[in-house]
Amino acid sequence: MTTPLTLTPGRRPDGTAVLTAIGEIDMSNTHDLAAAIDSTTGPLVLDLSHVEYLDSAGLSVLFSRAGRIELVANPLLEPVLAISGLTDLVTVHAGEETGRHPA
Repeated sequence: MTTPLTLTPGRRPDGTAVLTAIGEIDMSNTHDLAAAIDSTTGPLVLDLSHVEYLDSAGLSVLFSRAGRIELVANPLLEPVLAISGLTDLVTVHAGEETGRHPA
């Protein structure tokens, strides 16, 4: 069974690509995340503000694309990103206070 994950592409006013993820990222849906990231060109802001769970398979996708992404992460994910060392490779901006998706 695939864990629910919604991926919504967009653009910032300056033209930078943005990919907003809502749900959980695990080995059942990392292929969707990888495909969504890879379908954009140039720098990408990956908004994980509403991601409630990120496992090692998800981290692997992020590590392999660290050269072209910036992250927006909620406080729930910040320790995972720091302990994994990803924060040493990519810029991480503070996101929403909770990992829960918007009502």
